[in-house]
Amino acid sequence: MNIEALRRDFPILSRTIYNKPLIYLDNTATTETPRQVVDTIQSMYFTHKANVHRGVHTLSQEATDMMETTRRQVAAYIGAPSHEEVIFTRGTTEAINLVAASYGELLREGDEIILTVMEHHSNIVPWQLLRTRRGVVIKVVPLRADRSTLNLDVYRELFTPRTRVVAVTHVSNVLGTINPVAEMIHIAHQHGAVALIDGAQAIAHLPVDVGALDADFYAFSSHKMYGPCGVGILYGKRELLEEMPPYQGGGEMIQSVSFEHTTFAELPFKFEAGTPDFVDIAALNTALAFMSEVGIEEIARHEEELLRYTTERLRAIHGLEIYGTAPNKSAIISFLLRGAHHYDTGMLLDKLGIAVRTGHHCAQPLMHALGIDGTVRASFALYNTFSECDQFVAALERVASMLI
Repeated sequence: MNIEALRRDFPILSRTIYNKPLIYLDNTATTETPRQVVDTIQSMYFTHKANVHRGVHTLSQEATDMMETTRRQVAAYIGAPSHEEVIFTRGTTEAINLVAASYGELLREGDEIILTVMEHHSNIVPWQLLRTRRGVVIKVVPLRADRSTLNLDVYRELFTPRTRVVAVTHVSNVLGTINPVAEMIHIAHQHGAVALIDGAQAIAHLPVDVGALDADFYAFSSHKMYGPCGVGILYGKRELLEEMPPYQGGGEMIQSVSFEHTTFAELPFKFEAGTPDFVDIAALNTALAFMSEVGIEEIARHEEELLRYTTERLRAIHGLEIYGTAPNKSAIISFLLRGAHHYDTGMLLDKLGIAVRTGHHCAQPLMHALGIDGTVRASFALYNTFSECDQFVAALERVASMLI
């Protein structure tokens, strides 16, 4: 990859923070957006904006075509058998809430859901709300002694004849661990359970093929893959989506309405009530094209090199502890400086122009398991450079000298 040429597509990377060149290492929270994606948004608003579906005029048909082209491209990108199995949402969070609320209506009191200690709150709280409504039972897969990988022996033991759903993150947003989701899905299916995979941290960093994984549901967000905010994707197997009741009611998701009875639209529109964010959906297609042109394998290779290089350099800093040391991990480094609060470390790094994330990262149960209340998290994307890694390490050495 020509990293310098790619960086020119991201004007924000030319910013300075406190008179220092911006080094953006908060990519797990959200990636930056290339110029091409913003150009698509502008073009949609200035030349194509009209409400989608059912419009007979040219603008409506153009906007509809662009939205549905994105749906087909998403299906192709993730290996979905049909574009009708691709549902547009507002993000990963809404996609998971949709499954918990809608598929959850098919569950009964005493049915069991297996989660893991690595889950983001977005893959915990919706199931807790379902527990309140339906009386389901939640079980949790713990970490192994290495505090970096899931205990699959315990996972296997958690299954009973009442297990209905397994919901697991593909990549931990704290530890960077790439979970063996194909194996976990296979085990779930052996017990007659369905598997939902939170792919928010995988989609921009790893090849994802929902067909090869045999995932029942797979959720991810546009803003974590160089696309616009406010758009998410839920992939679901057709037979499950057809069995599930609608998530919301209103326009777009109906076939016919009377005060006596309503019939619902076919997939995928059954789950897309109201006017969708067709502008940003169209821009997501541009982001997909951008990633495809670079190549997900090249992105993964580059990020892995940055991860290995930076991890080795950080290990030389006295008093620094890294959380997440699995051999198979994504480009995320969570750490603490001994005796220093993560907030203080992050604030001082910001004064040096380096953007990292601090706190519990919406993963408080995992923090409790690790015996800490938060970490500093640096995460990489395709536009980060080895020079930035060097500057990050040098800045962190300076911060460590002040705080330790």
